[in-house]
Amino acid sequence: MALLLGIENDPVRAFLLLYLIITVLSIIVFKLGFAKKLPPLKSALIYLFLIIGCMPLAFFGIGLPVAEGLIVAALILIIYKVRLYQSKKENG
Repeated sequence: MALLLGIENDPVRAFLLLYLIITVLSIIVFKLGFAKKLPPLKSALIYLFLIIGCMPLAFFGIGLPVAEGLIVAALILIIYKVRLYQSKKENG
């Protein structure tokens, strides 16, 4: 993913885009797979730590397929949620 963003030509812009992509995908995966109903302050704290924790993932994402793995995880969780919704809709 880093090569697609042009990490060789403009490393700062490419890294920021990679960080943004990884952060958004991490939030989506967290929301679809792990999030529970929490009070707003606790939820904001969790998302703050998630945003901070994505910084090392962005560094790893320069050489490793971190963003691609998050895309696959998000797709699997989306398919699961759609099938779960359809199953609940059929059963009443």
